[in-house]
Amino acid sequence: MSVVSLITQNFRNLSGKKIVFHPDLNFIIGDNGSGKSSLLEALFYLGHGKSFRTTKTESLVSFSHEQFVANITDSQDRRMGISRNVLTSQTEIKVDGERQSRLSDLAKNIAVQIVTPESFKLFFGGPKERRRFIDLGLFHVKHDFAKQWRDFSKVLKQRNAGIRNLMDPGLRRYWTELFCQHSITVADSRQEYINEFVNELNVWLGLLLPSIADEITVQYSRGWNKKRELLDVLNENEDKELKYGSSLYGAHKFDVKFILHKNPIDFQLSRGQQKLFLLALTFAQAKLIEKVKRVKPILLIDDIGAELDTGSRALVSDAIKELNCQVILTAIDKLVLVPLVPDDENYQMFHVEHGEISAMSE
Repeated sequence: MSVVSLITQNFRNLSGKKIVFHPDLNFIIGDNGSGKSSLLEALFYLGHGKSFRTTKTESLVSFSHEQFVANITDSQDRRMGISRNVLTSQTEIKVDGERQSRLSDLAKNIAVQIVTPESFKLFFGGPKERRRFIDLGLFHVKHDFAKQWRDFSKVLKQRNAGIRNLMDPGLRRYWTELFCQHSITVADSRQEYINEFVNELNVWLGLLLPSIADEITVQYSRGWNKKRELLDVLNENEDKELKYGSSLYGAHKFDVKFILHKNPIDFQLSRGQQKLFLLALTFAQAKLIEKVKRVKPILLIDDIGAELDTGSRALVSDAIKELNCQVILTAIDKLVLVPLVPDDENYQMFHVEHGEISAMSE
């Protein structure tokens, strides 16, 4: 699917005017603070139920208001929307006018991925964001993963409570054995997905970082020593877990590392190469999502000019042509977009000023 139109109400500084997008390629131009990122943020919120810019939901509502709303119509004529009251913390989700109980009911219909200037510190800063990235792909590509993760999370919560509260050893053993079963199920699903992901990633690295593509490897750690049974690891570390009050091993501790010349990739790439690498990751995941034909991914790229020279932007342009998804990217200056704008008219360009978004004619 692609987003046909977006309407917001009291979201940041956006005017609330209906925005009609091109199904493939969209360029958003405007000064810093004009509302470019707010537009991407509204779309991201619909796909994730949270902002990529802040954890403070009250920052998303415009001044003197209590509630914001974001609604889209997609290419299949479905209507999806989310509203959030920042005073009561009440969230309302609707698909085709019907209320939904979970964010996943909305997210399964809209796969939104984003690359921003802040993606560097988030992605390369630790395993948390890498976990989120991989599990986002799993959610859309492996249809049973959402249930696997919910079941695992419930058992993890029960086991952690048992550890903290010094549950009866026999009962704690029951939850440990169940925890191991669900951990292995989740870890196996991740391994299967990562095998597929690595094959797809190699294609996009070849397009975006051809000089080092063959030297990049991916290491997956499932959350415990791959040569050991999880139950044995947990039994051996029972005293340690009781001391810390939580499960120290299991599927929730997995990580994926990207290695170049036997060292983490982020220590060896320039900022421009790091951005191309992040785009390769994002494009690979988008392609996997598209292949299962569940949803057509939507890629958001904020400030495409940051870190990328003209040659790098030309590589990105060639890569975008190989995607089958909707792309919405922002830039401060129209000149930055020169290597990215196709020769035909198969795109839409917008200008943003003080939250007012208007289509530009070429």
